[in-house]
Formats: sequence, structure tokens, C-alpha cells
Amino acid sequence: MKPSRLPLVTSMLVLGFFYLPIAMLVAQSFNAAKFGGQWNGFSFRWYQELWARDDIHQAAWNTLLIATASTLASVILGSLAAWCIHRYKSRTQRIHYGLIYAPLVVPDILMGLSLLFFFVNIGVSLNLTTIILAHTTFCLSYVTLVMLGRLQDFDESMIEAAQDLGASWPTIIRRILLPLLGPGLAAGALLAFTLSIDDFVITFLVSGPGNTTLPVKIFSMMRRSSPQVINALSVIFMSVTFIIVLLSQRLSRPQS
Repeated sequence: MKPSRLPLVTSMLVLGFFYLPIAMLVAQSFNAAKFGGQWNGFSFRWYQELWARDDIHQAAWNTLLIATASTLASVILGSLAAWCIHRYKSRTQRIHYGLIYAPLVVPDILMGLSLLFFFVNIGVSLNLTTIILAHTTFCLSYVTLVMLGRLQDFDESMIEAAQDLGASWPTIIRRILLPLLGPGLAAGALLAFTLSIDDFVITFLVSGPGNTTLPVKIFSMMRRSSPQVINALSVIFMSVTFIIVLLSQRLSRPQS
């Protein structure tokens, strides 16, 4: 029986639907024409204009600052949460797991609105701190799940053996936990960093004046600026995101 080519054709059409717009975006970022309707030759004009835009530089700095702070907070809290859920089995930990898992299934618009109402009701002004808190809220859930997967292959008898030999908890953390769980920590951190710099909905709702991030900046530039500058900015932003995702997948791959 001759194998059907329908699955191959379907896969190629789906991949083309996904990646052809990205390829067009990359090509248009090097187009010398002001608008994308025609090709006027290869040029770095829009990348040079992008380099000269101080407002975009400020948005990029805000994005990196927020992503770094929320990643550090989510890695610490998410790792502790994963350790408690894995090590201690009780009804309280099942509730704890449900609270950790909830941000993964709640739509971004609902989470953003709930955080916005919370900050407004307690009288907190919207600024970079509120964005960092909001990003930490959903990033720590992903870090926790990554670390839970890493802890499934962790042999706790090594901790017991170290304690029998007189090792203190700081020594156990430094000599056993960090080396063995390091790839999971790095993968969770990269995933949290990617989610933070890529977030738009929640950031848009909980950000205040002068705290624009790159996704929000791209959204605002769509109506007022040259589309080619947006293409150049999107290519750089997308490239950084892809690199971080690839590193995260490589680190989270099970060791042979």
C-alpha cells in the first residue's frame, strides 16, 4: 500500500502558515522602502533609526529590569514551592499545588484585571514595582512546574547520607542541591525571563505612565511610527526570545 502524502502536505502548509509571516517580517526589516508594498533594495536604515531612538532604549531597559527582577523572585519562590510540594505530602500541599497551578489556566486578561483592581484598592500607584509583582505571580508557576519535573529524578538518599556524615544544610545546598538541580533552575529562569519580556496584556493593565516595556511600545508604535522601524525592533525582540527558549529547552532536557 502506497503511503499517503497528506500528512506531509498538511504539515508543510501548517509550518508555512506559522513561519512565512516571520520570514516576511525579517525581509521587510531590511527593505529600504518606507512601506512594505515594494522592495527598494537591501538596507540597514531602519536598524540605524532604531539605534537612535531613546524612547525605545528606555522601553528596552524597563523590559530587562522587570524581567530580571521577576525572574530572580520567581526562581527563589518557585524553587521553594516545588521543594515543599515534592518533599511534604499533605492536604495543605495539595491546596498549595492548586494555588500554584491556577495562574497557568486563568486567562491573562482576568489576571491582569484582578491585579489592577487589587493594586488600586490598596492604594498602590502603578509603576515598575507593580509590573514586577504581576510578572512574578505567573512566572513562579512555570518555575515551580519545571522544578517539580526535575525533582522527580532526584535521589533524596544523598541528603540523608550527607547528614549522616555531618554536613550542614548550607553545605548540602552548595555541594548537592545546586549542582544536581542547577539545570532545572537555569531552565526555569530562562522560561520565566522569556515569559516576562514577552508579556503584553498583564503589563499593559498594571503599568503606569513612563513605565513602557517593549511589547507595549511596539503596540503603541503601530499607529504612529514607521512600520519598518517596528519590523526591525520585532526582529531583534523575536531573535532574543527564540535564543532564550532554545537554551531553556536544552537545559530542561533529561540527562542521559
